[in-house]
Amino acid sequence: MVFTHDTTAALLAAVELVNSAAEPDAMTGQAQVDAFFAKHGYTGAPARDDRDLAAVRALRAPLRRMLTSDRDTAARLVNDVLATHRAVPRLVRHDGFDYHLHVVHPDTPLADRIAAETAMAMVDVIRADEMSRLSVCADETCDGVVLDLSRNRSRRYCSTACGNRLAVAAYRARRK
Repeated sequence: MVFTHDTTAALLAAVELVNSAAEPDAMTGQAQVDAFFAKHGYTGAPARDDRDLAAVRALRAPLRRMLTSDRDTAARLVNDVLATHRAVPRLVRHDGFDYHLHVVHPDTPLADRIAAETAMAMVDVIRADEMSRLSVCADETCDGVVLDLSRNRSRRYCSTACGNRLAVAAYRARRK
């Protein structure tokens, strides 16, 4: 395993949230936020209203910057987020997971929890000098973020759809 469970979970959630901004927008209503909340196992209260939805949606661009920046810029962005949210790390166990870090209170609004937990995950990425695990999709028509957790660092596409689209195009080009 490249990173601890909580780091991996926060990175996967952040990448999904960032990529939800691509057309068609996959985070347009309360049902999508609720599904995201449940899928990624966030603790505390889910988003409650349109303001929470708007705050979660507004996170997509800043998280994209954090995930795709160079190491020094990412470190500065992480420090800013942790200071803004007054992150105080504490060890917790819940839902069958052994001790891991939480940095904000469970009653903190969902968007703030997402931002702080992503920043904490990026602390591990930056400290391990593993920024190359985060990139932009190799499909030139896509700007999705890629999280490569493979051993051989071979993941190039944000989704199977992007990889398949390019494979089919290459196949068709060879057949001509």
